[in-house]
Amino acid sequence: MTLEAPFHSLVRDITDKEGKPPLCIISDVFFGWAVNVAHSIGCASITFTTCGAYGTSAYISFWLNLPHRFSESDEFALPGFPDRCQFRTSQLHPFARAADENTSNFPVWTIGPLLPSAASKKCSDSNIFRQRTGKKHGISPEKCIEWLNLHHPGTVLYISFGSQNTISASQMMELALGLEASGKPFIWVLRPPLGFDIKGEFREEWLPEGFEKRMNESKQGLLVQNWAPQLEILSNESIGAFLSHCGWNSVLESLSQGVPIIGWPMAAEQIYNSKMLVEEMGVCVELTWGVQREIERMEVMRVIDLVMNKNEGQGKEMKEKADEIGKRIRAATKDQEEGSSVKALDEFLRTILAKMT
Repeated sequence: MTLEAPFHSLVRDITDKEGKPPLCIISDVFFGWAVNVAHSIGCASITFTTCGAYGTSAYISFWLNLPHRFSESDEFALPGFPDRCQFRTSQLHPFARAADENTSNFPVWTIGPLLPSAASKKCSDSNIFRQRTGKKHGISPEKCIEWLNLHHPGTVLYISFGSQNTISASQMMELALGLEASGKPFIWVLRPPLGFDIKGEFREEWLPEGFEKRMNESKQGLLVQNWAPQLEILSNESIGAFLSHCGWNSVLESLSQGVPIIGWPMAAEQIYNSKMLVEEMGVCVELTWGVQREIERMEVMRVIDLVMNKNEGQGKEMKEKADEIGKRIRAATKDQEEGSSVKALDEFLRTILAKMT
């Protein structure tokens, strides 16, 4: 069942009312049927993806070429990417079996980063991000900021795997033990582990015995269920790193605030995002990937110490690079300075309007 029929009816009604079809139909990449509707009424069809350019390009190149079929090892190169960018067959989705014919040479407009306007500046004002819809708060922004302000700048680790992902029970246990042993303060957005309702109630048994009590008493950890005000958290000066699934929106929010990333990619193009962050940008260290691989608390400690050491070594370099990328993200959306995002959107509109002539 799809929305193609009712959408086609809606567009037809609009066409009858206006006396002409829409200039174009912009649809999400997952709504392939919208392309059929656009073609049936003779208007342009534009596909929109919320993924980053690197991840999207990797996805397209893979499905068009299936290069892993021609590699005898776990690693393979993707057409269009430098030879140094090696990808792994073991990280592919099990359904990666076939691809459509090569239909390249379509125009692409990079109109991102698509973030709330408040993210276009680096600040820690908890009152600038207020427009939230349909979210069940696990903690209020005020309480969250109050807890963050108890800690020194750059000392807190933020942990979230997004609203659609979770980790296994054994991974959750080892992560908790590693966090406690690290001694670093942290905010952890908790969801039930793999095999349980991700939107269900969280049980204490999924964490080490007495873990939540110890974290509350020591102020080392703040455990949040359901949803946390992510952009408020990342914009606070106490945040030193973000342990993330590397979903593109989380990546943008983190880097817009100059926060380095500890990667734990799980699905979709997240593997590609993590690879770009590690190998191309130098703002990420990958802890692990997926939900099948086991992790060890000592490795959790090692990676946290590495990334959050802002005084020397790789941690210092990552922070400097994240700050620089944050400046570029904010510059891209500056209208008065003709940011690259604004220019790309203008070019997109000119291209569509040219179809009318």
